[in-house]
Amino acid sequence: MDPIEIRESMPALESGVYCNWGAGGPSPRRVVEAAESALEHHEYEAPTADGMYPAAFDVYDEARTAVADLLNAAPSEIALTQSTTDGINRVAGAFDWDEDDVVVRTDLEHSAGILPWQRLEREHGVEVRVLETADGRLDLEAVKAAAEDATLFCVSSLTWTHGTRLPIRAVVDIAHDAGALVLVDAVQSPGQVPVDVHKWGADFVVAAGHKWLLGPFGAGFLFVRDGVERDLVPAAIGYRSVADENASDYRYAAGAQRFEVGTASPAPYAGLTDAIDVLEDIGIETIQRRIETLTDRLKDGVPDERLLSPREYESGLVTIADDDPEGAVERLADRGIVVRPLPAPDAVRASIHAFNSEGDVDTLLEAL
Repeated sequence: MDPIEIRESMPALESGVYCNWGAGGPSPRRVVEAAESALEHHEYEAPTADGMYPAAFDVYDEARTAVADLLNAAPSEIALTQSTTDGINRVAGAFDWDEDDVVVRTDLEHSAGILPWQRLEREHGVEVRVLETADGRLDLEAVKAAAEDATLFCVSSLTWTHGTRLPIRAVVDIAHDAGALVLVDAVQSPGQVPVDVHKWGADFVVAAGHKWLLGPFGAGFLFVRDGVERDLVPAAIGYRSVADENASDYRYAAGAQRFEVGTASPAPYAGLTDAIDVLEDIGIETIQRRIETLTDRLKDGVPDERLLSPREYESGLVTIADDDPEGAVERLADRGIVVRPLPAPDAVRASIHAFNSEGDVDTLLEAL
């Protein structure tokens, strides 16, 4: 399957130049149809057939398997969530925090990787260390210093501010040597680069399907390394969290499933499963090569003093300095071009996927 073939099945791309995949990725028709079909089956046929709950659980199982294959994990290591933020909060809520605990995060994190730790700081007295960076890069000696005596280290695989790819395995090794667990916000990775969570060695990896994976909103996922969950007690519990919801003394389900809670629509997860099938039919390596070609084309037209992302390819996220990011985004929107402003640095960010065209890139450059 070819990316351009998929592009032609994306109605959102018919009416403008879309370069904002790092915020949300429009779905192909077949993904929306898969979600609609699952919902129709659940509401029209399942009630008098196998039942609505078994129908939903079949979709959940298929989604866990698809996500596990995508991440090179086992289905038992995958919990289904609503979003990246939801996944981070489920991890944050599972520790017994007090004022002796330390959370380390970088200054490159999205609000999803900032607010849960601020809350712990406010409500439990947890120390939150913010690791300062330069140009979207980590200094590993600084990582080592920050990780000392830490409980949890939170880091992104690809930075949403610069599009830089961080050395996750090295960070994980340093944090583990210091006795800390590691949570990776990977939402910018699946769908544009290959991801192998076991090569990273992280304890938790959170992401969602509505960006580069082309899935619908509402289908997130959480990887929990086998065995890590045994010492954790999630803040919320429900029938999907436990081995037997009718037992007089509940016991958590094995693996990551203890982080799931209760009833959720099967539709977003059916869409996510189909979206993953679409990208795997194309091939993640093929997608990555095309993103590299397109982002090289974009960067070739941006002067050094304005390009805040690496000139060499690292991801589809390209950050371009601008004195008035909000104004620039509005001006581009008036010309039918969708990018986003960043709160810091002062810049606009273009997110280029394999489903963009050379013409999209040229139109963006001309407007910039």
